[in-house]
Amino acid sequence: MSDTPFGFGLPPEEPENGDEGKKKDPAGGGQGSGGQGGNPFGANPFGFGGLPGMGGPGGADNPFAAMFGSLNPNDLGAAFQQLGQMLSYEGGPVNWDMAKQIARQVVAQGTADGTKDASVGPAEKSAVEEAVRLADLWLDQVTSLPSGANTAVAWSRAEWVEATLPAWQQLVDPVAERVGAAMGDVLPEEMQAMAGPLIGMMRSMGGAMFGQQIGQAVGALAGEVVGSTDVGLPLGPPNRAALLPLNIEAFGKDLGVPSDEVRLYLALREAAHQRLFAHVPWLRAHLFGAVEGYARGIKVDTSKLEEAVGQLDPTHPEQLQEALQQGMFQPEDTPQQKAALARLETALALVEGWVDAVVHEAAKSRLTSADALRETLRRRRASGGPAEQTFATLIGLELRPRRLRDAARLWASLTDARGVDGRDGLWEHPDMLPTATDLDDPDGFVHREHLDFSELDKMLGEAAKGDAPEDGDGKE
Repeated sequence: MSDTPFGFGLPPEEPENGDEGKKKDPAGGGQGSGGQGGNPFGANPFGFGGLPGMGGPGGADNPFAAMFGSLNPNDLGAAFQQLGQMLSYEGGPVNWDMAKQIARQVVAQGTADGTKDASVGPAEKSAVEEAVRLADLWLDQVTSLPSGANTAVAWSRAEWVEATLPAWQQLVDPVAERVGAAMGDVLPEEMQAMAGPLIGMMRSMGGAMFGQQIGQAVGALAGEVVGSTDVGLPLGPPNRAALLPLNIEAFGKDLGVPSDEVRLYLALREAAHQRLFAHVPWLRAHLFGAVEGYARGIKVDTSKLEEAVGQLDPTHPEQLQEALQQGMFQPEDTPQQKAALARLETALALVEGWVDAVVHEAAKSRLTSADALRETLRRRRASGGPAEQTFATLIGLELRPRRLRDAARLWASLTDARGVDGRDGLWEHPDMLPTATDLDDPDGFVHREHLDFSELDKMLGEAAKGDAPEDGDGKE
């Protein structure tokens, strides 16, 4: 996964540093020695190094020579192809076609351990289907929510990318729109008045830059996720439990746990998520609405962006990336934004905590490794695992892992106090769910709510007696 959120890194298919990439354009608009290898856009990541007033050293008669003069013919062809894709884009704030292309390229390159993606074979498909089937049987005994998976599928990494991109688009577009607007505002007023087509060109290139960064992140995540719900959100198509056999094998490699137990435990988690998303009709909109509400309150620190652009050394374009890495996303310190953040964190914690509690109840007496697998997954989340890191990169949000344990304890306490039906009944409406404050005191919520229900029943009973007539005529 890339470390640069919405940065200006290089597309993965570009050539590595070579002799040609180290040459400096005589006109001064090409790559300097401090540039990044074969960047087809020259030293200026916006690609306007040779235009007067655009950060180039003195301008140039031919801006295309300034941009591409240092490249050999093969590199020049790739550069024009990339530039054409950028300038021809007329969609939203993110070029999702480019995102998918780059994500697929990242997947094809394989993971750091040398594992390459591969099509899923019949035996692996059968194993996943059997694991999900058995998982649903076990979950029937520990939750009142029926099965939410009509089908069980085994995905390759590339198939995960294809299936989840629509959800990533819904998550990322609201933030990308705010960042794109902030980038346009960085231009000086006098330049905005005469820029005209240049503004549109920058937006097209900005959409491609977003697409590149998101594609890199999603492609990297595809090499690590084990299913379609690793971030606690329904990323895949509805009613479809999905597991990635290749990544499950890598996940369980050093755990000392039989592979069939690892697969079954992860199938339990995937199937439990599917039950929630299928039978709590408001939950998906609630989660994605919480993300969008949080995104509306994000501000981009334009002062840092302006400073980075104003002081940009054309021979060191990485300075702009460094400036963006140091804190481009800044949540508004307002009551509304704090409420949006609490709503999002609490919603995700409640989903993950319910899954954690229900899966543990189903597995603890059947899988000898249940406790170890549960703790491994909890630590993976608490240590900033791939799902959390990618979510933070794309949305600008750091989730608090401690909420998972608090929520799991709350759901377990509710099971003891009210039983399975009483616990799962809280999902009937979002207003019935615990709040962020309740996660700080799970036992208090359980007992307080239990007493409230009892008092309500008593009050209703007394009211009914008070309204009843004393004799058959209805006369007092």
